[in-house]
Amino acid sequence: MRDALFAYWDHVRVGGKMYWAVAGAMSSAQLGITLAPAIRAGLVHGLSVTGANLEESIFRLVAHDSYKDFPEYRYFTKRDDTKILKQRMRRVTDTSIPEDEAFRAVEKILVPMWKSATKNGDRRFWHEYFYDLVLAINPKHYEGNPDECWLLAAAKAKLPIVVPGHEDSTFGNIFASHVKFEECSANIVKSGIEYMANLYDDYKVLSKGKGVGFFQIGGGIAGDFPICVVPSIKYDLQQKAEPWAYFCQISDSTTSYGSYSGAVGVESGTVVLEPDADGANLRGGVAGVVGVVAAGQVVAKVVLARDDERGEGDNQRWLDVSSVGIRPAVADELG
Repeated sequence: MRDALFAYWDHVRVGGKMYWAVAGAMSSAQLGITLAPAIRAGLVHGLSVTGANLEESIFRLVAHDSYKDFPEYRYFTKRDDTKILKQRMRRVTDTSIPEDEAFRAVEKILVPMWKSATKNGDRRFWHEYFYDLVLAINPKHYEGNPDECWLLAAAKAKLPIVVPGHEDSTFGNIFASHVKFEECSANIVKSGIEYMANLYDDYKVLSKGKGVGFFQIGGGIAGDFPICVVPSIKYDLQQKAEPWAYFCQISDSTTSYGSYSGAVGVESGTVVLEPDADGANLRGGVAGVVGVVAAGQVVAKVVLARDDERGEGDNQRWLDVSSVGIRPAVADELG
């Protein structure tokens, strides 16, 4: 973890870019507490996220107070989950999303956007609807802390983003139902193929200069989709593609042959990484590891910015070693 943290910081502090891949439903686990400040600090330059992560970032913003946590979920029976369902809660591991305050409240805004696009013949990427949605929400309707909403931070920063497999999400299903009833046209949402074609261009921009690193949280399509942009540019477009300049995957899955959840850098990135690129595969609780790595970057950014204002420069300040890792020069900065 320490080496991954230092390598990340060494890459971005000299002008390198970092691309995050966020799997599963980490937004419900409040990944935004870590990711949103990292985006605002200029430490994240592109994203690949699941449809669940996209929509659940908004849910946390508008319905945070109505969530319920279940720390003892491992001992639940089917009857326990049935009780939760009857309370109109949708459990995601140890927390639950409120049906009415989250899904149905957001649906009232998003569905008219789809219908308007259908009427006007607009075609947009899936995340563009959500960017407009989160920016349009009146702050008086916030229940969560807007500073902890990564989607809001990304929308304001206009980060390039892909949402592969967005059909496999709650609002992907809701959209399909409106298409089935012929209330919306499926054509208003650009396809995953178009996402990849657009990623070709985004990657070429991000990989200029010091290159772009790949910071992967979990496994699955959120990571598999964007990491393939390098070989696709190289072998399918037959154009020059700079390899990923850094690689870090955080997962608690066991490694296996081609495992969607457990494929490590050596297994999934043979043809996409620079030979000398820093790389790490971190095992453990995803939320905790991500928090340490990203929080360390944000702290360093703040410390260096303050030192620049004081005229002290950034050469004397480095992250170190303890659990987060702070070298003695800045040990006092983290409290």
